[in-house]
Amino acid sequence: MTGALAADGISFAYPAALFRNSMPAQILHNVSVRLAPGTGTALVGSSGSGKSTLVRILLALAKPSSGTVALGARQVKPGNARSLRWYRQAVQYIPQNPAGSLDPRMTVSQLLGEPLRQLRVEGNHRALLCEALERVELPAGLLDRRPGELSGGQNQRVAIARALAVRPDYLLADEPVSGLDLPLRDTVLSLLSGLVREDGLGLLLVTHDLATAARICGTTAVLSQGRIVEHGPTRRVLDSPGSPEAAALVQASAAIQIPRDVPAGAP
Repeated sequence: MTGALAADGISFAYPAALFRNSMPAQILHNVSVRLAPGTGTALVGSSGSGKSTLVRILLALAKPSSGTVALGARQVKPGNARSLRWYRQAVQYIPQNPAGSLDPRMTVSQLLGEPLRQLRVEGNHRALLCEALERVELPAGLLDRRPGELSGGQNQRVAIARALAVRPDYLLADEPVSGLDLPLRDTVLSLLSGLVREDGLGLLLVTHDLATAARICGTTAVLSQGRIVEHGPTRRVLDSPGSPEAAALVQASAAIQIPRDVPAGAP
Protein backbone atom coordinates (compact mmCIF):
# COMPACT_ATOMS: atom_id res chain seq x y z
CA MET A 1 0.00 0.00 0.00
CA THR A 2 1.09 3.57 -0.68
CA GLY A 3 -0.32 5.24 2.44
CA ALA A 4 -3.50 7.16 3.14
CA LEU A 5 -5.33 9.21 0.51
CA ALA A 6 -6.15 12.55 2.07
CA ALA A 7 -7.83 15.77 1.00
CA ASP A 8 -7.01 18.54 3.45
CA GLY A 9 -8.79 21.90 3.63
CA ILE A 10 -10.15 21.73 0.08
CA SER A 11 -12.01 24.78 -1.20
CA PHE A 12 -13.11 25.32 -4.76
CA ALA A 13 -14.65 28.27 -6.58
CA TYR A 14 -15.03 28.93 -10.27
CA PRO A 15 -12.96 31.90 -11.47
CA ALA A 16 -14.65 35.30 -11.20
CA ALA A 17 -14.03 35.85 -14.93
CA LEU A 18 -16.75 33.30 -15.66
CA PHE A 19 -19.40 35.43 -13.96
CA ARG A 20 -20.93 38.80 -14.73
CA ASN A 21 -22.32 41.09 -12.06
CA SER A 22 -22.11 38.37 -9.41
CA MET A 23 -19.69 36.73 -7.05
CA PRO A 24 -17.95 33.54 -8.23
CA ALA A 25 -19.71 30.34 -7.21
CA GLN A 26 -18.09 28.75 -4.16
CA ILE A 27 -18.60 24.99 -4.49
CA LEU A 28 -16.47 23.59 -1.65
CA HIS A 29 -15.55 25.16 1.68
CA ASN A 30 -12.57 23.79 3.66
CA VAL A 31 -13.42 20.11 3.09
CA SER A 32 -11.16 17.42 4.55
CA VAL A 33 -11.52 13.68 3.88
CA ARG A 34 -9.09 10.88 4.71
CA LEU A 35 -9.21 7.35 3.26
CA ALA A 36 -7.24 4.48 4.75
CA PRO A 37 -6.46 1.10 3.18
CA GLY A 38 -9.01 -1.58 3.98
CA THR A 39 -11.76 0.84 4.99
CA GLY A 40 -14.91 2.18 3.34
CA THR A 41 -15.97 5.80 3.65
CA ALA A 42 -19.27 7.11 2.30
CA LEU A 43 -19.52 10.65 0.98
CA VAL A 44 -23.22 11.40 1.30
CA GLY A 45 -25.17 14.45 0.22
CA SER A 46 -28.04 15.68 -1.90
CA SER A 47 -27.63 16.76 -5.51
CA GLY A 48 -25.61 19.95 -5.78
CA SER A 49 -23.81 19.47 -2.48
CA GLY A 50 -20.37 19.35 -4.12
CA LYS A 51 -19.74 15.59 -4.17
CA SER A 52 -18.79 15.38 -7.85
CA THR A 53 -16.47 18.38 -7.60
CA LEU A 54 -14.63 16.84 -4.66
CA VAL A 55 -14.24 13.57 -6.58
CA ARG A 56 -12.80 15.43 -9.58
CA ILE A 57 -10.26 17.06 -7.28
CA LEU A 58 -9.39 13.70 -5.68
CA LEU A 59 -8.87 12.31 -9.19
CA ALA A 60 -6.52 15.23 -10.02
CA LEU A 61 -8.89 16.37 -12.76
CA ALA A 62 -9.52 19.77 -11.17
CA LYS A 63 -7.30 22.06 -9.11
CA PRO A 64 -8.67 23.30 -5.77
CA SER A 65 -8.70 27.00 -5.00
CA SER A 66 -6.98 26.09 -1.72
CA GLY A 67 -6.03 22.96 0.14
CA THR A 68 -4.07 19.87 -0.84
CA VAL A 69 -4.52 16.28 -1.95
CA ALA A 70 -1.85 13.74 -1.02
CA LEU A 71 -1.31 10.02 -1.37
CA GLY A 72 0.96 9.01 1.46
CA ALA A 73 3.70 11.63 1.65
CA ARG A 74 3.36 12.63 -2.00
CA GLN A 75 1.25 15.63 -2.97
CA VAL A 76 -1.05 15.29 -5.98
CA LYS A 77 -1.82 18.02 -8.50
CA PRO A 78 -3.41 18.02 -11.97
CA GLY A 79 -0.81 17.51 -14.65
CA ASN A 80 0.05 15.65 -17.83
CA ALA A 81 -0.50 11.93 -18.28
CA ARG A 82 3.14 11.05 -17.66
CA SER A 83 3.42 12.93 -14.37
CA LEU A 84 0.22 11.33 -13.03
CA ARG A 85 0.82 7.78 -14.23
CA TRP A 86 1.79 6.61 -10.72
CA TYR A 87 -1.35 8.16 -9.25
CA ARG A 88 -3.72 6.79 -11.88
CA GLN A 89 -2.50 3.30 -11.11
CA ALA A 90 -2.96 3.78 -7.36
CA VAL A 91 -6.37 5.50 -7.48
CA GLN A 92 -9.07 4.31 -9.86
CA TYR A 93 -12.61 5.53 -10.57
CA ILE A 94 -15.88 3.61 -10.95
CA PRO A 95 -18.46 5.72 -12.83
CA GLN A 96 -22.17 5.95 -12.13
CA ASN A 97 -23.18 5.00 -15.64
CA PRO A 98 -20.96 2.41 -17.38
CA ALA A 99 -22.64 3.23 -20.71
CA GLY A 100 -20.85 6.57 -20.64
CA SER A 101 -17.42 5.09 -19.96
CA LEU A 102 -17.41 1.88 -21.99
CA ASP A 103 -16.84 2.40 -25.72
CA PRO A 104 -19.51 0.27 -27.46
CA ARG A 105 -17.12 -0.42 -30.34
CA MET A 106 -14.52 -2.09 -28.12
CA THR A 107 -14.51 -5.61 -26.73
CA VAL A 108 -14.25 -6.25 -23.00
CA SER A 109 -10.66 -7.35 -23.59
CA GLN A 110 -9.85 -4.02 -25.26
CA LEU A 111 -11.68 -2.02 -22.60
CA LEU A 112 -9.84 -3.69 -19.73
CA GLY A 113 -6.51 -3.74 -21.56
CA GLU A 114 -6.48 -0.04 -22.44
CA PRO A 115 -5.60 1.28 -18.94
CA LEU A 116 -2.92 -1.41 -18.61
CA ARG A 117 -1.26 -0.12 -21.77
CA GLN A 118 -1.73 3.57 -20.99
CA LEU A 119 -0.33 3.20 -17.47
CA ARG A 120 2.41 0.81 -18.63
CA VAL A 121 1.50 -1.82 -16.08
CA GLU A 122 4.03 -4.63 -16.01
CA GLY A 123 3.13 -8.31 -16.18
CA ASN A 124 1.02 -10.62 -18.32
CA HIS A 125 -1.88 -8.42 -19.38
CA ARG A 126 -4.09 -11.34 -20.44
CA ALA A 127 -3.68 -12.87 -16.98
CA LEU A 128 -4.47 -9.52 -15.34
CA LEU A 129 -7.67 -9.21 -17.39
CA CYS A 130 -8.84 -12.68 -16.43
CA GLU A 131 -8.00 -12.01 -12.79
CA ALA A 132 -9.99 -8.76 -12.83
CA LEU A 133 -13.04 -10.48 -14.33
CA GLU A 134 -12.79 -13.29 -11.79
CA ARG A 135 -12.78 -10.75 -8.94
CA VAL A 136 -16.11 -9.35 -10.16
CA GLU A 137 -17.52 -12.85 -10.77
CA LEU A 138 -17.59 -12.67 -14.56
CA PRO A 139 -16.30 -15.46 -16.83
CA ALA A 140 -13.27 -14.95 -19.05
CA GLY A 141 -15.52 -15.90 -21.98
CA LEU A 142 -16.88 -12.34 -21.96
CA LEU A 143 -13.54 -10.89 -23.07
CA ASP A 144 -14.53 -11.06 -26.75
CA ARG A 145 -17.95 -9.48 -26.26
CA ARG A 146 -18.93 -5.82 -26.53
CA PRO A 147 -20.97 -3.75 -24.03
CA GLY A 148 -24.10 -4.01 -26.17
CA GLU A 149 -24.04 -7.79 -25.78
CA LEU A 150 -24.03 -7.59 -21.96
CA SER A 151 -26.66 -6.82 -19.36
CA GLY A 152 -26.62 -3.65 -17.30
CA GLY A 153 -25.28 -5.51 -14.28
CA GLN A 154 -22.54 -7.14 -16.34
CA ASN A 155 -21.51 -3.78 -17.77
CA GLN A 156 -21.29 -2.29 -14.28
CA ARG A 157 -19.08 -5.17 -13.18
CA VAL A 158 -16.95 -4.72 -16.32
CA ALA A 159 -16.49 -1.08 -15.30
CA ILE A 160 -15.36 -2.24 -11.85
CA ALA A 161 -13.07 -4.87 -13.40
CA ARG A 162 -11.56 -2.15 -15.60
CA ALA A 163 -10.65 -0.21 -12.47
CA LEU A 164 -9.30 -3.32 -10.74
CA ALA A 165 -7.17 -4.51 -13.65
CA VAL A 166 -4.33 -2.10 -12.80
CA ARG A 167 -4.33 -3.32 -9.17
CA PRO A 168 -5.10 0.01 -7.50
CA ASP A 169 -4.94 0.79 -3.78
CA TYR A 170 -8.06 2.99 -3.79
CA LEU A 171 -11.41 3.06 -5.56
CA LEU A 172 -13.59 6.16 -5.91
CA ALA A 173 -17.09 4.93 -6.75
CA ASP A 174 -19.66 7.52 -7.87
CA GLU A 175 -23.22 6.24 -7.28
CA PRO A 176 -22.21 2.80 -8.61
CA VAL A 177 -25.61 1.15 -8.00
CA SER A 178 -28.07 3.97 -8.69
CA GLY A 179 -29.13 2.59 -12.07
CA LEU A 180 -29.44 -1.05 -11.05
CA ASP A 181 -32.42 -3.06 -9.85
CA LEU A 182 -32.42 -4.42 -6.29
CA PRO A 183 -30.85 -7.86 -6.91
CA LEU A 184 -28.03 -6.31 -8.95
CA ARG A 185 -27.56 -3.58 -6.34
CA ASP A 186 -27.00 -6.29 -3.74
CA THR A 187 -24.50 -8.06 -6.00
CA VAL A 188 -22.44 -4.94 -6.69
CA LEU A 189 -22.52 -3.74 -3.07
CA SER A 190 -21.42 -7.17 -1.86
CA LEU A 191 -18.62 -7.09 -4.42
CA LEU A 192 -17.40 -3.68 -3.26
CA SER A 193 -17.63 -4.75 0.37
CA GLY A 194 -15.49 -7.81 -0.37
CA LEU A 195 -12.85 -5.70 -2.12
CA VAL A 196 -12.53 -3.59 1.03
CA ARG A 197 -12.77 -6.37 3.60
CA GLU A 198 -10.84 -9.14 1.85
CA ASP A 199 -8.52 -7.34 -0.58
CA GLY A 200 -7.71 -4.35 1.62
CA LEU A 201 -8.67 -1.65 -0.86
CA GLY A 202 -9.68 1.79 0.35
CA LEU A 203 -13.11 2.84 -0.92
CA LEU A 204 -14.82 6.21 -1.21
CA LEU A 205 -18.48 5.55 -1.99
CA VAL A 206 -20.26 8.63 -3.30
CA THR A 207 -24.02 8.42 -2.80
CA HIS A 208 -27.11 10.36 -1.78
CA ASP A 209 -28.52 7.31 0.01
CA LEU A 210 -27.56 6.57 3.62
CA ALA A 211 -29.08 3.09 3.33
CA THR A 212 -26.51 2.25 0.67
CA ALA A 213 -23.74 3.75 2.81
CA ALA A 214 -24.82 1.59 5.75
CA ARG A 215 -24.30 -1.58 3.72
CA ILE A 216 -20.55 -1.31 3.22
CA CYS A 217 -19.05 1.79 4.83
CA GLY A 218 -17.93 2.06 8.44
CA THR A 219 -17.51 5.83 8.19
CA THR A 220 -19.77 8.47 6.66
CA ALA A 221 -19.17 12.11 5.81
CA VAL A 222 -22.24 14.25 5.09
CA LEU A 223 -21.66 17.04 2.58
CA SER A 224 -24.13 19.93 2.36
CA GLN A 225 -23.69 23.12 0.33
CA GLY A 226 -20.00 22.42 -0.03
CA ARG A 227 -19.30 21.81 3.66
CA ILE A 228 -18.81 18.66 5.72
CA VAL A 229 -21.60 19.03 8.28
CA GLU A 230 -21.17 15.64 9.90
CA HIS A 231 -18.46 12.99 9.96
CA GLY A 232 -18.17 9.82 12.00
CA PRO A 233 -19.07 6.14 12.28
CA THR A 234 -21.94 5.32 9.93
CA ARG A 235 -23.96 3.65 12.69
CA ARG A 236 -23.78 6.78 14.85
CA VAL A 237 -24.71 9.06 11.95
CA LEU A 238 -27.73 6.90 11.20
CA ASP A 239 -28.86 6.38 14.80
CA SER A 240 -28.19 9.88 16.14
CA PRO A 241 -27.62 12.41 13.35
CA GLY A 242 -26.17 15.57 14.79
CA SER A 243 -27.07 17.94 11.95
CA PRO A 244 -30.37 18.82 10.26
CA GLU A 245 -28.92 17.82 6.89
CA ALA A 246 -27.96 14.35 8.10
CA ALA A 247 -31.32 13.93 9.83
CA ALA A 248 -33.12 14.78 6.57
CA LEU A 249 -31.07 12.18 4.69
CA VAL A 250 -31.85 9.55 7.33
CA GLN A 251 -35.56 10.28 7.02
CA ALA A 252 -35.34 10.03 3.23
CA SER A 253 -33.63 6.62 3.36
CA ALA A 254 -36.28 3.92 3.62
CA ALA A 255 -35.81 0.66 5.54
CA ILE A 256 -32.24 1.20 6.64
CA GLN A 257 -30.79 -2.02 8.02
CA ILE A 258 -27.59 -1.54 10.02
CA PRO A 259 -25.60 -4.74 10.59
CA ARG A 260 -25.14 -4.84 14.36
CA ASP A 261 -22.24 -7.30 14.20
CA VAL A 262 -20.03 -4.82 12.33
CA PRO A 263 -17.95 -2.63 14.68
CA ALA A 264 -17.96 1.12 14.18
CA GLY A 265 -15.35 2.18 11.64
CA ALA A 266 -15.14 -1.26 10.02
CA PRO A 267 -16.05 -1.84 6.34
